[in-house]
Amino acid sequence: MLDTCTDSAVWFITGCSSGLGFALGRLLLEQKQRVVLTARDTHVISRLAAANVDTALALQLDVTDQPQIDDAVELTMQRYGRIDVLVNNAGYAYLAAIEEGECAEVRRMFDVNVFGLVAVTQSVLPAMRARGKGHIINVGSMAGMIGRAGGGYYSATKFALEGLSQALAREVEPLGIKVTVVEPGPFRTEFSGRSLRITRTPIGAYAGTAGARRKQTVHSHGKQPGDPERFARTIFQLAQLPAPPSNVVLGTAALSIVQDSLSHLSAELCRWSKYSGNTDFAAPCSPTTSIVAVAKSAG
Repeated sequence: MLDTCTDSAVWFITGCSSGLGFALGRLLLEQKQRVVLTARDTHVISRLAAANVDTALALQLDVTDQPQIDDAVELTMQRYGRIDVLVNNAGYAYLAAIEEGECAEVRRMFDVNVFGLVAVTQSVLPAMRARGKGHIINVGSMAGMIGRAGGGYYSATKFALEGLSQALAREVEPLGIKVTVVEPGPFRTEFSGRSLRITRTPIGAYAGTAGARRKQTVHSHGKQPGDPERFARTIFQLAQLPAPPSNVVLGTAALSIVQDSLSHLSAELCRWSKYSGNTDFAAPCSPTTSIVAVAKSAG
């Protein structure tokens, strides 16, 4: 039955079974928002929804399964009549040096992190366009702004998300729809625990680079500085802003790393700028200039 209550926003969140997605869903329900909690495994989110029967809807959703996406969006529209905020949170990391990458693993991660996000967004956009209102929050990563040894494939998915989001923002802003990308650093979730996938074909030559990075990531599990509860509060606050930012880096460590990377990139652009201008066609000569040049050569 259609829920006609208009006192709170309707949120649709992917990847809610643990970590940042679960923390966000729980916080929103505490704030009396109406929340569609989705995950491949509904065991955890079903319990959360059962404790909030008037404001929560738990749905099974694999973002790589188009029929499931369509069904989830349709069920949401039937119950609430709209989606105010879409949070594309589903995703995970696969760590491997570029040479170590296994094609099936890389494709699977792209299917979830990139193509799954696109599919969910495409399914939600028609209703947002019809209302002339909505907010899409894409959960990226600081890895979408800096590539590190061992994380190239994961960074590639998050760099793709950045480019997609920038283009999407320009396309939908005139339609009344806002887009925000959040770039978290290390948060204390299962990202570097049970959710992490690692190459099964390591190469000794990369032990000091990609291999060291993998060990560091695994060792950091449970010790990350980022607090999922504070992440959730920040997302809620951002969604309340009349003019939310296009990008927000979350975590002081992440902010420092991204700022250093951007400063390095800016310095590199300046250092090699002479090569930038050397690739354009030569400016055409004006008739006067041509005559003067001919006269000088004749003299």
